[in-house]
Amino acid sequence: MEVICIETEAFYALIENVVERLEGKSAAKEEKWLSTDEAMTLLNIKSKTTLQKLRDEGKIRFSQPQKKLIVYDRDSLHAYLEKNARETF
Repeated sequence: MEVICIETEAFYALIENVVERLEGKSAAKEEKWLSTDEAMTLLNIKSKTTLQKLRDEGKIRFSQPQKKLIVYDRDSLHAYLEKNARETF
């Protein structure tokens, strides 16, 4: 077994650096709008047709900033999943 010794100040600086990096990664992953593929992954569906059906029925919120670009609201997708969750016995 190998032991590494560092000064207290260096240790705390290292910890702060690690925390900053982790916060940066989680903030990048939590974007409000998701692509079609990301939405399908989050909902665990394989078909774009199913995603379109959810849009057409007004069950999930989306935005269409360009003709062929549709993005989905992350909060809306989570709300849809929660609404359809079943309690266990």
